[in-house]
Amino acid sequence: MPDIASRSVHLCASSELQEGGDAVPFDVVHAGQTCRAFAVRYQGRPHAYLNRCTHVPMEMDYQPNRFFDDTGRWLLCATHGAAYRPDSGECAGGPCRGGLVKIAISEESGVVRWHTGPHLQPVEF
Repeated sequence: MPDIASRSVHLCASSELQEGGDAVPFDVVHAGQTCRAFAVRYQGRPHAYLNRCTHVPMEMDYQPNRFFDDTGRWLLCATHGAAYRPDSGECAGGPCRGGLVKIAISEESGVVRWHTGPHLQPVEF
């Protein structure tokens, strides 16, 4: 059985996350299912979420790794138009059913890392 203790997993160099730019995608096992996740930079800080709209559980990006609207203020679901706050994942408008699943993330010494938990683990190859 895999160890479910919290640990940090290297995601990317800090320079890969540009303010309002493309997301850095990664795979996780969430509650036993392999899912895509993404990290973005908003107001200078990195944030990460499962790539799953709360309206209908499907991936949200309208182009590969593009989640921000044209203003850079909202994360959008390309299929349903649901809008989410980039800093919290909370529903900001549209057909949301709650907020996005937030993934704990940290940044130190030019490296962004995501943090595991009982229901969030790396994909084992």
